[in-house]
Amino acid sequence: MSATREAFGITPDQQIVEKITIGNDELTVSVLTWGAVLHDVRLADMGYPLTLGGPDLAAYSGPMKSFGSVIGPVVNRIRNAEAEIDGVFYAFEANLDGLHTKHGGTQGPHVQVWKIVETSPSHAVLELKLPDGLSGFPGDRVIRAEYRVSGAMLDLVLVAHTDRPTLINLANHSYWNLDGSMDARGHKLQILADFYTENGPDLMVTGQVLPVAGSIYDFREAKCLEAGADRLFDLNYVLSDAKRPLTKAARMEGESGVVMEMSTTEPGLQLFDFGSFNTGEFIGHLGVPYQRYSAIALEAQTWPGALSRNDWPSIEVTPDQPYHQHTRWAFSAT
Repeated sequence: MSATREAFGITPDQQIVEKITIGNDELTVSVLTWGAVLHDVRLADMGYPLTLGGPDLAAYSGPMKSFGSVIGPVVNRIRNAEAEIDGVFYAFEANLDGLHTKHGGTQGPHVQVWKIVETSPSHAVLELKLPDGLSGFPGDRVIRAEYRVSGAMLDLVLVAHTDRPTLINLANHSYWNLDGSMDARGHKLQILADFYTENGPDLMVTGQVLPVAGSIYDFREAKCLEAGADRLFDLNYVLSDAKRPLTKAARMEGESGVVMEMSTTEPGLQLFDFGSFNTGEFIGHLGVPYQRYSAIALEAQTWPGALSRNDWPSIEVTPDQPYHQHTRWAFSAT
């Protein structure tokens, strides 16, 4: 098949957002220029989407703003919205409770229109420039996102360059439901991690790394998520203590028999069970709004809270040491 480009919507400031569709006889993928969103993923002969998304651009400025987006420049949370970078103190946009920074602030890559650099039937490359000082982060930065389909595999390579020391920790924030249903709690999930970073009551990491053994967070053997207000899964799993070659990190299997294996170079994997919100009036791919527990998010990233611990993987990036991430999703049907 050929890559296709079509208009998806127009932003309030009159920027055109496009949808790019790539793929082959096994897997078809669509990507938006808004937020470099992984908009739709479809395995041949299954007839339904494997990831959450919707037909309305306005939703991606509202309750769906994280759906499939490339989140940054620093995904997750920065305590007290401040950090020291290369000996200089910086204050960031405090968009979480007026105290902390969440997902890089309100002007991050997930709410920007990216430029199309190149496309082919099997891949699409998008680029975004972030100016020095945006949401308080230093450096003129250039981020590239390349989505590539090969057989029933989807690869995402994220690269970022800066002209001065800065912080970069990017993540794709797709929500997965392999059954085309409105409830992902029947999915079996395996996460290949022996430890996790503990959260406090505010979902900020405490600085403690704890074993998963004996806890509800132990997914070393595949099992289903247990739902409930006292069992909200929104935490980082420790895959390694540094970036490494592409390595299997997780496996999901739907009740339909569709399987997704996720590999990444990143040392952390954030699990979120979609248990704390819905999409309100905005409909999704299935024609109705998404409700709680509709999907599972698995976000490859560096450990949150890295700024407060010198012995944790660093998220500092310099002109001589650019950022690089490679994540792969491989699909099959049993």
